Formats: sequence, C-alpha cells, structure tokens
Amino acid sequence: MSTITETSTDTMTVTITELAAEYGEPMSVERVARLAWTLVCEPGDVTAGVLIDELGAVAALDWVLGGGEENPDVAVLRERVLPRAQVGELRQLLRAVTEHGYTVLIPSDAGWPAGLLDLGTAAPYALYVAGDASLLTVAAPRILVSGCRAATGYGEHAARDITAGLVARGHIIFGTGSYGIAGMAHRAALASGGKTVVVSASGLGRGFPSGHDALLARIAEVGAIVSELPPHRSPTRWTFIQRGRLAAALTDAVLVVEAGVRSGSLNEAAHAGALGRPVGAVPGPITSVTSDGCVRLIREFGATLISTTEHAAELTRG
Repeated sequence: MSTITETSTDTMTVTITELAAEYGEPMSVERVARLAWTLVCEPGDVTAGVLIDELGAVAALDWVLGGGEENPDVAVLRERVLPRAQVGELRQLLRAVTEHGYTVLIPSDAGWPAGLLDLGTAAPYALYVAGDASLLTVAAPRILVSGCRAATGYGEHAARDITAGLVARGHIIFGTGSYGIAGMAHRAALASGGKTVVVSASGLGRGFPSGHDALLARIAEVGAIVSELPPHRSPTRWTFIQRGRLAAALTDAVLVVEAGVRSGSLNEAAHAGALGRPVGAVPGPITSVTSDGCVRLIREFGATLISTTEHAAELTRG
C-alpha cells in the first residue's frame, strides 16, 4: 500500500488509499498516486516513467518509497523522491485542485490526449488543466505557434495574420503564454474568436510571466491552460525545457514564426521533430538576428518554409 510521510510533532504515515477515500470521486487511488508523482518527481523522469509503466503508479510509488528491491537506478530516484514525499504537501495539492476546480487528467481518462503516448516513458504523470480540457482532444487541428520573446514588428505582424487565418480554418492555437510571438498568437486567436491553449512551464497557481496575468486569466476563461506541474510550482530551467516536449506532443505541428539561434522555440521544434510532428518556419529579413533561428530550421533541419496561412495549415494535414 503506497505511503508518503508527514513529519510534525509526531511522525505518521498516511496511505494514498485513505486520501482517495477522504476526497472521494474523481480522486481515485490511481489519480491521487499520479498527483503524488507530480510532487516528488520532475517532468520527463524516465526512471520513474519506466517504473510506473511496468508496475502502475501506486505500486511504483511503493517500490520507490522502500517496498521494492534496491538497484542503482531506483536508489538514485529514491534519493530525489524521499525528501519530497510529504503528506502535508499532497494534502495541500488536493485541496488546491478542489478549491480552484482544476481538471486532473491521467492516462486512463477518456480525455487523456492520444499524442502523449508518443512520449513513452517520458509522458506526464498527470495533467492539470484550468479551463476547457476538451480542447486537448476535440476533433480539430492543433498547432503550436512559437517564436522569440523579443519579437520584432515584422514577427508580430506575421504571427497575428497567420494565426487569424488558422483560426478561420478551424485550428486550435497552442502557445507557451510567453512574451513576444507566443503572446501575439494567443491574442490573435482570442481577437479572431478562436480557441487557444497555453502549455505552461509553471503550475497553474503560478501564472508566468506575471506581465501576462490578464491574458492568462482570459485564456483560462475561454480556452485552457495546461501544466504537468503542481499548482504551486514556479518555473525552472528544467521545466522550460520539458515544456517543449509536452507542447509538441499535444499538437499536430509546430510553427516557428521568428527566432534567434538561442530561442527556446528551437527546443520545441526539436521535440516536434523527434516525435514526427511537422515543423514550419517563417523566413525573415536576412539583416535580423531574429531570423537566424528560422533560417537554421529550414536549411539544416528540414523545416517547411511558411509564408502564408495556407502553408501553415498544410502542416497539420500530415
């Protein structure tokens, strides 16, 4: 039986089963166990993913917390997990999910996005969603519109026009909620009466960046924000990197509108390529460093050159 520990005046053990019974449906034992995994492990931990895949979330938690035979990989994982395995934090997490009305998705749910299967053992333990979770699975083309934060007027114009055209063609616009190209794509989708989804590198209770608080609140009302992190978690370099794999897996294609060679959008494009998702890039002025990343994607990584909305729409047709 899976346990996590709580250290206070008296040390005590609380079972995942008891917590599930306390909160009732839809907080099944499996769901609570997967939420516990989001607390104790970083996203994309393949060792944890292998254990969960082979044993199930509940038995895998037992194994790591001391119930299973020792081996080097599990020993390293256990060192990372044990300091975080506190029932007080899990209780706070369950309370936050309930109070804020977040949707929690796990692989056994009908609403679990099929594209996440492509991540294999690096798939999320669970997903937290604020807003309309059906946007992750509804029958509509989904495209991630990405690019640099320090966007130029040219880049913003291209993102706005292409996004508006994609919305008119029934696409759901995914983005990272960041400044620059992503923010423009979200705004263009909203202004065009379309649906848009933010894939967040922070927990739902830690909207990032803070300068987009109003935009994120609006997206949560009419679209959705999705995260694989507990609501209280702030973003880190690792979660920014791993956000790229999640965004790519949730969408049918990735479009990079404007990017320098060090832009995080190239990470998203790389994840998309690894997952077999089409990648497009919009060419820009050769005099601008914010064109260099897109040029590199086209010349060195086989990205499709995109100069019209129709070109972008073709990416999602396979």
